[in-house]
Amino acid sequence: MSDEIKELKKKLLSTKKNGYDCVDEGYETAMNAYCEGYKAFLDAGKTERLCALEAIRMAEGAGYRPYVRGMEVKSGDKLYVSNRGKGVMLAHIGEKSLAEGAQIAAAHIDSPRLDLKPNPLYEEAEMAFFKTHYYGGIRKYQWVAMPMELHGVVAMKDGSTVTVNIGGEMGDPKLVITDLLPHLGAEQSKKPLASAIPGETLNLLLGSRPIGDEEDSGRVKLAVMKLLYEKYGITEDDFNSAELEAVPAQNACDIGLDRSMIGAYGHDDRVCAYASLKALLDLPKTPAKTAVCILADKEEIGSDGVTGMQSAAFDTFMEDLCDAQGVALRVCYEKSFCLSADVTAAYDPDFAEVYEKRNSAFVNYGIGLCKYTGARGKSGASDADAETVAYIRSLFDEANVIWQIAELGKVDAGGGGTVAMYMANRNITTLDAGVPVLSMHAPFETVSKLDCYETYKGVKAVYQAKT
Repeated sequence: MSDEIKELKKKLLSTKKNGYDCVDEGYETAMNAYCEGYKAFLDAGKTERLCALEAIRMAEGAGYRPYVRGMEVKSGDKLYVSNRGKGVMLAHIGEKSLAEGAQIAAAHIDSPRLDLKPNPLYEEAEMAFFKTHYYGGIRKYQWVAMPMELHGVVAMKDGSTVTVNIGGEMGDPKLVITDLLPHLGAEQSKKPLASAIPGETLNLLLGSRPIGDEEDSGRVKLAVMKLLYEKYGITEDDFNSAELEAVPAQNACDIGLDRSMIGAYGHDDRVCAYASLKALLDLPKTPAKTAVCILADKEEIGSDGVTGMQSAAFDTFMEDLCDAQGVALRVCYEKSFCLSADVTAAYDPDFAEVYEKRNSAFVNYGIGLCKYTGARGKSGASDADAETVAYIRSLFDEANVIWQIAELGKVDAGGGGTVAMYMANRNITTLDAGVPVLSMHAPFETVSKLDCYETYKGVKAVYQAKT
């Protein structure tokens, strides 16, 4: 091949590379330090409430303080608001007025899981169980025959709240959902994956030891309730006002002999939530524009509700900041940019038939940009314009961020959504970007450390943008 052709190819053709072919000698030290912090964040935040608590702890350690409506807001201030303990909104007030807009990263901290039903406790065949109702898009067969933890709160009639943690501490007992043995599973094995494990059979096994006399009924259920009362002071009726979530009982760990990946529950979307939060806390100085981080709830079920991205909670937070500077909210929004920081599907060669390889995100190729998400004919997507994608390309290249651009699978294979369209509906210029994930929505997902770190670098570049 002639030098002329080589130069022409370099100039005109796309030359995306594996990220490890693009980094310098000291890169892995910084990447690994970041990922150790991320793993600790995952272990501390296995539910949206726990995640919000950990985010606030980190923010306060970095000098952030709670915002109170009416307080003075000036350049350099670091402020946050907790949205009912299930979401957090943070802002580092910039040098420029909010009339010039804000640089926003919006991620979500809820993940697919199993919620307890309002009347969950029952006994059958002298075993006690909790009934559950799955939350978000799960493949039900993946959630059986594995150790589970239970986290959440019970709100009491006197106004107090009891925090529940069963299985989350070293030495704690775990819970489990049983599955059918293969010896008796011939008929089950003939069923499609979606129906082999019905939702009503996702019941958590709690115990089997009875109390009382042999002729008494419900002895195992009573024994379980007695243990819960002794530890938490709750009765069966108190489940009516409880939010208790069953999640996999496992901590984040390195994956692969080369330790290049992280396996954990909840990468979707805490991997982008941590990147958005950490990038904000690590800003070396006051940004030109106000930098805003949103850690929202309810994305997995459509972003509805008071803690979801469709709620007015974000608008109220931003309007309060704008009012303090005498700026109309609509003026701020139309000059703002939002990176909808959410994961995308990583190309999996074992399931190549559902991916369009030329337009897939690959492990170790950096943060994945998604011009649109949605399903089939882009339904449920904001579909960013060309100028927005060019803006991020320029920003990332200037900051040496390794990035790629992709779709989520083949056109008619399915699809997915993010908070992007809810931000765009506010007249905020918005683009999706995030970490490619293997086994997305499974109880144990896998991501690349390089992609995690590049996402952090990408969000940081957005916060630091001057225009």
